[in-house]
Amino acid sequence: MSSVNQLWPEDVFQSYLSGVEKTVREILLTAPSCHDWDHTLRVYKMAHQIAVCEKANSQIVDLAALLHDIGRVQELADRGKTCHALLGAAMVPELLENAGVHDKNIIAQIAACVRTHRFRKRGLEEPATLEAQVLFDADKLDSLGAIGLARSFHFAGHVGARVHNTEAEALASESYSREDTAYREYLVKLRYIPSRMFTVTGREFAQKRLVYMIDFFKELESEISL
Repeated sequence: MSSVNQLWPEDVFQSYLSGVEKTVREILLTAPSCHDWDHTLRVYKMAHQIAVCEKANSQIVDLAALLHDIGRVQELADRGKTCHALLGAAMVPELLENAGVHDKNIIAQIAACVRTHRFRKRGLEEPATLEAQVLFDADKLDSLGAIGLARSFHFAGHVGARVHNTEAEALASESYSREDTAYREYLVKLRYIPSRMFTVTGREFAQKRLVYMIDFFKELESEISL
């Protein structure tokens, strides 16, 4: 099922999509599992679903979703000094042109989606188009629910954090520290996501997934506090 205002015939679009996918897969080969190709593929599928429901341009959304984390490897390598959204947006024009997309206006729209998808950078530049808002919501949904918990614990292990800590320990700590647990991620970011979603479809998914996380951390705390 496709959405409105398509830019290219389907066969042309699929050739662009294939070229972008091949490049993104290669870029993400060295990314840890919490931000690897599997994550990008989940975001791509969710973004397409939201785009259809919200009547956004699914072709722009599809390409932006595939490209949204291409700057992530560098951000992880320097432990957060690089903003992957800004770096990714800067990389977008060359990657799209190599895949056959040469319309500068369309390239700029896709780059803007990538540039504004990051949760912690909101306020510097809001996702201004419906397509950018769809990508933002889809990416955040992969941080919630069961998959969000799995990714949070995986990332915590990647940086050498503890399995769990107290609320006070978590909130007093820094990113990439021993106290940068999955629980810290939930406290400083994940529990706020539903209220910051842009689309109706995104908010509905987010609220359901947040309930699962709330129940999980209640159970975890009860087992640890015996």
